[in-house]
Amino acid sequence: MTSWLYLTALLISIGGLATLDWRYRLALFVETRRTVLTLAIAVAFFLVWDLIGTGLGIFFIGDGPYQSGLVIAPEVPLEEVFFLILLAYQTLLLWRAFSRRRAVA
Repeated sequence: MTSWLYLTALLISIGGLATLDWRYRLALFVETRRTVLTLAIAVAFFLVWDLIGTGLGIFFIGDGPYQSGLVIAPEVPLEEVFFLILLAYQTLLLWRAFSRRRAVA
């Protein structure tokens, strides 16, 4: 059962970000298409980055007991996609929040 904890934690974290986004209307619930496109581009960029890194032998899957064991490419676990979504979404929300705050000040 512990093999799915990391993915579960990522999904809960993404859900928390979505809740904050919904509450403050920062990105996804204001400009859905634009937000999804932005996140898709960011995740695709970093997945290519990961594939290049694994091809060069820089990145690899560790022996973590909390990973599901599912891979989307050699040395790229399923959890990496959700981590990249979390990272990009969090960055987008911070950007939008600080931009909004700067516009008010």
